[in-house]
Amino acid sequence: MSLPAVGQPAPKFELPTDSDGTFSLAAHLGKNVVLFFYPKDDTSGCTIENIDFTDLKSEFEATNTVLIGISADSIKRHENFRAKHALGILLGSDPEKHVIELYGVWVEKKMYGKTHFGIERATFLIDDQGNIAHIWRKVKAKGHAQAVLNEIISQRS
Repeated sequence: MSLPAVGQPAPKFELPTDSDGTFSLAAHLGKNVVLFFYPKDDTSGCTIENIDFTDLKSEFEATNTVLIGISADSIKRHENFRAKHALGILLGSDPEKHVIELYGVWVEKKMYGKTHFGIERATFLIDDQGNIAHIWRKVKAKGHAQAVLNEIISQRS
């Protein structure tokens, strides 16, 4: 299976979310979608990233953009994470890792000399036609949401 690439149609999916029932990529044609994958609820980098996207939500909405964060955490964990940090974005739950694998973000990682598999922090910008417009891999959480917003604004002008 090849990895999603810029210019290709984004792999279609539907996932349960913590606040909205389900999220279907197909249902959001006509809007940009920022699909960001993160390793785990309530860890430092993931918390920073989700808070930053929440803080910029109205600016993303002004660019006709929907935000959804995806991890392998359960709906219950997502609900607790949202409540603890007053998050205002959708959180998709993918414990079976179907979408995580579809987007090629279930990867081998090395930490302290040990190898394990985990979710690569990565973001996909999907345009209003359902095609991948930009991909960020190995994302650093701090400042990332603003960089994504800047990319959307630059593509519009």
